[in-house]
Amino acid sequence: MSNVRVYSRFSDFDIDLFKAGKHFRLYEKLGSHPMTVDGEEGTYFAVWAPSAKTVSVVGDFNFWIEGDHRLNVRWDGSGIWEGFIPGVSAGTIYKYKIQSSNNNAKLEKADPFARRAEHPPKTASVVYEADYKWKDKKWMKSRISKNALDAPYSVYEVHLSSWRKTGEENRSLSYTEMADDLVNYVKDMQFTHVEFMPIMEYPYDPSWGYQLTGYFAPTSRFGYPEEFKLLIDKFHQAGIGVILDWVPSHFPEDPHGLGNFDGSHLYEHPDPRKGWHPDWKSHIFNYGRNEVRAFLISNALFWLDQYHIDGLRVDAVASMLYLDYSREEGEWEPNEFGGNQNLDAVSFFKELNISVYDNYPDVQTIAEESTNYAGVSKPVFDGGLGFGMKWMMGWMHDTLEYFKKDSAFRKFHQQDITFSLTYAFTENFMLPLSHDEVVYGKKSLLDRMPGTEWQRFANLRLMFGYMFTHPGAKLIFQGGEFAQSKEWNFQQSLDWHLLEYEFHTGIQNCIRDLNKLYKNYPALYEKQFDHSGFEWLEWNDSENSVLTYMRKGEKPKETLVVICNFTPVPRENYRIGVPSEIFKSNKQLSEIFNSNASNYGGSGDYISDVITVSNTSWNGRENSIEVNLAPLAVMVFALK
Repeated sequence: MSNVRVYSRFSDFDIDLFKAGKHFRLYEKLGSHPMTVDGEEGTYFAVWAPSAKTVSVVGDFNFWIEGDHRLNVRWDGSGIWEGFIPGVSAGTIYKYKIQSSNNNAKLEKADPFARRAEHPPKTASVVYEADYKWKDKKWMKSRISKNALDAPYSVYEVHLSSWRKTGEENRSLSYTEMADDLVNYVKDMQFTHVEFMPIMEYPYDPSWGYQLTGYFAPTSRFGYPEEFKLLIDKFHQAGIGVILDWVPSHFPEDPHGLGNFDGSHLYEHPDPRKGWHPDWKSHIFNYGRNEVRAFLISNALFWLDQYHIDGLRVDAVASMLYLDYSREEGEWEPNEFGGNQNLDAVSFFKELNISVYDNYPDVQTIAEESTNYAGVSKPVFDGGLGFGMKWMMGWMHDTLEYFKKDSAFRKFHQQDITFSLTYAFTENFMLPLSHDEVVYGKKSLLDRMPGTEWQRFANLRLMFGYMFTHPGAKLIFQGGEFAQSKEWNFQQSLDWHLLEYEFHTGIQNCIRDLNKLYKNYPALYEKQFDHSGFEWLEWNDSENSVLTYMRKGEKPKETLVVICNFTPVPRENYRIGVPSEIFKSNKQLSEIFNSNASNYGGSGDYISDVITVSNTSWNGRENSIEVNLAPLAVMVFALK
């Protein structure tokens, strides 16, 4: 008598959808599911392995003996093996023992759809039963306004292992501990969203989570899945959205993972020119295979559905879009039209975004895409890829390059700091100062800044002020908000002791207030992706290295004037022409932010109270204002 009962959770319609690549709730069918069948408790298992000769479930419950619990292959050619095993309950550790029809090779694999995994370095899957009761109804009901493109969107990027470690044990905080410490911190710092670097199970710590093996399981390093749900729930109760890094671009070749899953190129593309990533030494998904597309889109929807995630930041989009990415001539094959675009990946992104927004119109997908590929954040119906936002990598590179220059030479590079505005509204851009910019010898943000100690901190405050007043959403990696002085080390905690020093506390105060400024003044967010929300007042004063611009919202009276002085030279009675249509009837402006304020570590000089608009014409405008410019500072003025 078989130890596995014939049982299925699949209907014929499910199978048709799966074969067509249109089943986007596969996590409800494949994987392990505790349940009761004919009054008997046990677990239903289902796995896709079309090249398998036999598939057995092995684990603690059968002493890892192959053959005792063999699954049954479906008759419909789907390649799905399934069955119900009585007596197997939640918490059971297991793998699939697969004998391939290719050379009878035997493979021991973790479950691709497992909801929980063993703590690394162990690699088995764990039968999981969800029993979490959510308390974020208020957030879920209102988050469409929090995630909107015309709402403030300021993201704190976090690597959970290294954000903060306990003092004596030097261990990372658990999900439960972070539900207090991290949530309170992000709320205090006034960020609107938090973004986690990949939390899906991964075997290798130095990969920072970007080499995934358990796509449906939050890493067990910090606790159980329900504890991760608690962390998300607490963020939501605090009014903060949660974004996950999501990695559909590649996966590692670990023997328990997706690679060569059933003895064939099941998940990866069989042609190494499309199926192997030379930079990351990892497999690339076969985006043209229907079942693989269904796997990936199901995974995206899984986190939005089961974990109430508010957005997905999609990693390494450029590597997927281009067949010649990181490949020399002769190492790639053009598409059917002779071009270098991966047409299967393009199609996949469109279907992914359509599926996400059809099911969850109140979330955002964000592309990490570093090229000038057109229409990344345009709707699919308008010829785009359908992402909600795209990282503005050009702004990041140009800004960091500009700020590392000695202020005496910045007048020769004025165009570098203004260039981003020539294309700022071609996409819905997010300005990223991410983890990638503070590793591998690039130095910390603070360490890139030139000059004396005071000037370095002033430059950093100035850069952040310029960032928060520049059109687009914002992202800052952990540590940047208090001027971490060393490069990020994934094995160590952030240097929280730096907050004992006034300059570092000043940067933290500055970021907190910039987040408040961003959230409280609609001109900074209502039209952050629209050219009508920005206007230059003076962009070519390269001799003084000064920029002046307006940020505009729906109401003219909410217009802001932003002045950036990129040198340590204060400039008194600096005159700026302003448009009469806004300022003729609004004769006074008040300063609402100055990065030179003493509580930010600035000198406290050149802080203005009220500025009067005069009838003196300047630079072709009928009206003008005179301002005393603080050194290495950004100043923001609102109509009084």
